[in-house]
Amino acid sequence: MFGKVGNFFSESKQELGKVNWPSRQELIGSTGLVLVVTLILTGFVFIFDFILSFLMRIVIR
Repeated sequence: MFGKVGNFFSESKQELGKVNWPSRQELIGSTGLVLVVTLILTGFVFIFDFILSFLMRIVIR
């Protein structure tokens, strides 16, 4: 049982060595892009929610 677990971690370490990790600059660029897209989508959801709330207040009155 413990031999299989050790084998698993050994093979996992070998596979992680094959991964092509992004450079620091690529990582910073990707993180910035994710933050910008998240902020834009948050703005759209906020505006859509505000409009729907306004329309519901008009309909309910």
